[in-house]
Amino acid sequence: MGDLPEYYFRVKENGATVFRVDTENRQRRIEMDPIANVNIRNGEIKPQGDRELSATDRAEIEAWIAHRREVLAQRDVDDILRAVDHLNLVTQWAQSKATDAQLEEITDTLLLTMHDLRTVLVRKKAERLGAGG
Repeated sequence: MGDLPEYYFRVKENGATVFRVDTENRQRRIEMDPIANVNIRNGEIKPQGDRELSATDRAEIEAWIAHRREVLAQRDVDDILRAVDHLNLVTQWAQSKATDAQLEEITDTLLLTMHDLRTVLVRKKAERLGAGG
């Protein structure tokens, strides 16, 4: 049991509940003591009850927040790259398999969605080029 981390983070939608893991008890059971709640969006760390967090507790929690934000940012990019793949599959489907009725059902919605996306991407690219030049 010596391989267990000192802290466990139960992920939830906006952050996590932080537990201190204890295996140094008489029954040699794993005990998880909730010590704080974390809001990943604003970085807020709220100790549980009247608990005072140590400097080590705060450092571990802040390191977890930084790592979690990196993981979520990587997932966002991966999701977008998957969407690009899916758009390619939609293109192939529209070209080779779609019936006229299926195309009639999806064309306007898809064209509006793609127009909206293109508008945002072009504007953002222009802003980046303007900021760099």
